[in-house]
Amino acid sequence: QVQLVESGGGLVQAGGSLRLSCAASGLTFSVNNMGWFRQAPGKKREFVAAMTWSESTYYADSVKGRFTISRDNAKNTVSLQMNSLKPEDTAVYYCAAGFRGTIATMSTGDRYRNWGQGTQVTVSS
Repeated sequence: QVQLVESGGGLVQAGGSLRLSCAASGLTFSVNNMGWFRQAPGKKREFVAAMTWSESTYYADSVKGRFTISRDNAKNTVSLQMNSLKPEDTAVYYCAAGFRGTIATMSTGDRYRNWGQGTQVTVSS
């Protein structure tokens, strides 16, 4: 029932920017805490950013100051603006919804019940 569809990924040179979007359906978006995660080949999934229903934001140290998460409840979308991209940002980026837990666990992927299929971001040197 719940569907999350990511878009906006692509190939960009180091120092460039990309904006990812996640379109959500089948859930009450306005009261959902939303997250972005990423996974590079051979590595475990890692937390990138999250936004609560009240629009509090949280970021991984590796992206803080470069990435910005936002949401548009009227359009049921959550976005991730990525600036000053680095080759180490290369990964498949996933949108997550249906979070259940405390604020301290928003970076834990297992706390999210719904996931998109992901969008590839490749940053070249």
